[in-house]
Amino acid sequence: MGLFLELERSGLEPDSVSFLGVLTACVYSGKVHEGVEFFRLMREKYFIEPSIKHYTCMVNVLGGAGLLEEAEAMIKNMPVEEDAIIWTSLLSACRKNGNVEMAERAAKCLKKLDPDETCGYVLMSNAYASFGLFEEAVEQRVLMKERKMEKEIGCSSIEVDFEVHEFVSSGKRHPKSSEIYRLLDVLNWDASALKSEVGYYSIC
Repeated sequence: MGLFLELERSGLEPDSVSFLGVLTACVYSGKVHEGVEFFRLMREKYFIEPSIKHYTCMVNVLGGAGLLEEAEAMIKNMPVEEDAIIWTSLLSACRKNGNVEMAERAAKCLKKLDPDETCGYVLMSNAYASFGLFEEAVEQRVLMKERKMEKEIGCSSIEVDFEVHEFVSSGKRHPKSSEIYRLLDVLNWDASALKSEVGYYSIC
């Protein structure tokens, strides 16, 4: 935020990317008033039309502060087309603040955007569980199973000597997986020994 203010003081005009950066800073620092003010300046002073990314930042700013009604109203009234990410942001804020009804509305909109996507079901199941509504949480998982929907496994890849190697969590399909896991064991042991040597213990 300090860099943004310095940019303004220098006489340079911020662009949409500058505002995306400062709004993201407001999300992580919990600066609600500042976020609202930057969003206003963007439109009223610099005449920059916010994109879906800017609106998503604002939903995170408002939702993080518990201003769920304002966050939902912003989504409904924004002039740009909604996407799954913005509803996911609202759903996460609802889970954090314990608003079951709004979480259900957000999940419904998320599922409507892409009926075959598992994200809405998984997030709503997790939200129900955090609210202590375990039967409802299980129901979401059952619906996924009945509709033959599977959560996609996260995959990472790396290119070495023009060859792409793919890995999934706890996967053992790579032809050298045994060697890789042995090396990881050695690295983990070395890291543990180093922590003990310097007197550092993780609390995680």
